Amino acid sequence: MEKGYKKLIVWKNAHAFAIEVYKQVKDFPKFEEFGVTAQLRRAALSVPTNIVEGQACVSKKEFLNFLNIANRSLVESEYLLEVSLELKYINEEQYKSLDSMRRDVGVLLHSLIQGVKARL
Repeated sequence: MEKGYKKLIVWKNAHAFAIEVYKQVKDFPKFEEFGVTAQLRRAALSVPTNIVEGQACVSKKEFLNFLNIANRSLVESEYLLEVSLELKYINEEQYKSLDSMRRDVGVLLHSLIQGVKARL
């Protein structure tokens, strides 16, 4: 039987985004291992992780708090992708692909946040 969070399209897309970020940052410079590389990994992974944690909450208010944390991590990812492009750690094609995934997650996450707010 599939767990509750795995039924959420936003979680599926956020998970795919995090996995793709992990794949792309493996080619970042070694000296960035504890800098941009680690920060981008953490931010991207925080999105699906907070959706999972929030989905397990009893109250809608608590769920909303986790969704807002996920959203902030997604915004952090946006900036870190821009920095990665500017530093030429990723090329324009990689950036566009990752940013498109990020935007898709953002739209879904925003809709879920609005839906949960409406039920408070």
